Amino acid sequence: MLKIGDRMPDFEVVDQDGVKVSSKDLVGKKTVVYFYPKDNTSGCTAEACSIRDSYDALLARGYNVVGVSKDSAASHKRFKEKYDLPFTLLSDTSTGMLQAFGAWGEKKMYGKTVMGTIRRTFIFDENGILTRIIEDVDTKNHAAQILG
Repeated sequence: MLKIGDRMPDFEVVDQDGVKVSSKDLVGKKTVVYFYPKDNTSGCTAEACSIRDSYDALLARGYNVVGVSKDSAASHKRFKEKYDLPFTLLSDTSTGMLQAFGAWGEKKMYGKTVMGTIRRTFIFDENGILTRIIEDVDTKNHAAQILG
């Protein structure tokens, strides 16, 4: 997993519109990269809506926000439209980006150990250097955690 002071890993995935986005596109501005398990689930929806509802405050602090999950670009597009999300959603169907950031691994689900997305948020400075990691994500108040 990434550590404070690490550089943003290289990646290239597509956004909700199928447009390629790479790590190079995110360097140059403070960026929040949040990883979540699945579009349209209760916790992930609460998390996305918390960020949406505080988006102006995040912009005022100079943050660019991107959400990332294993869902398809088409799923992201529907999720973004349904909840009027003002930020980019990245589709990492191969899990390469998830793995590079340390947001993919074993977790417990309904008493079973499965491989999946680990809910984590990484905050980078303008130079693409990791300044903060949020591991204990409060989905309903995630924007406050980021701003805090």
